[in-house]
Amino acid sequence: MIHTVHTMPASVLKGTERQIIEQTRILPIVSRLRKKGAKIVMTQGSYDLVHIGHARYLAAAKRHGDVLIVGIDSDKKIRKRKGPERPIVPQKERMEMVLHLRPVDIVVLKRLKDPKWNLIKLIRPDVLIATKDTYNDKELQQLKKICGDIIVLKRMATTTTSAKIRLLQIKTTKKLERVLTPKLVRALQEALAGV
Repeated sequence: MIHTVHTMPASVLKGTERQIIEQTRILPIVSRLRKKGAKIVMTQGSYDLVHIGHARYLAAAKRHGDVLIVGIDSDKKIRKRKGPERPIVPQKERMEMVLHLRPVDIVVLKRLKDPKWNLIKLIRPDVLIATKDTYNDKELQQLKKICGDIIVLKRMATTTTSAKIRLLQIKTTKKLERVLTPKLVRALQEALAGV
């Protein structure tokens, strides 16, 4: 069921409460929001190279409650999962960028050292939003004991950030081949001719 109230009054959240580095700082904020009757929605991810799919996903998530809290993976957490070349955008900038998206009320950093589902357990959201590939069936059953409801949304863009990065790499490689190969061959020919 989609919730009808979409935003909390601006006075409910202070500017310093919107971007949280230490997860335990979320506890008094969540407590205060609940006392005001807010329905809390939570989702999480990397949000590297924020794109239209992220914006659509977060807008859809916000429709399920009053306050949208987004857990953002730290640089180390992403590097461990996606390799040494990621993230493209550092965590501080990713947090700020996601916070600039209209539906997002609070962003919280998720560190590599944090226990599994730590942020979910701290917040105990009324609604947890995920995509199909985020959790398996067994994990969803375990999470239902922590969260009020779990809603699985489909991906909302034709490509992922990883796919976009691969496409850029392929295009760059092809361009380098076209431009550099003839120059390298000429340089080798000239070097060998001078021998």
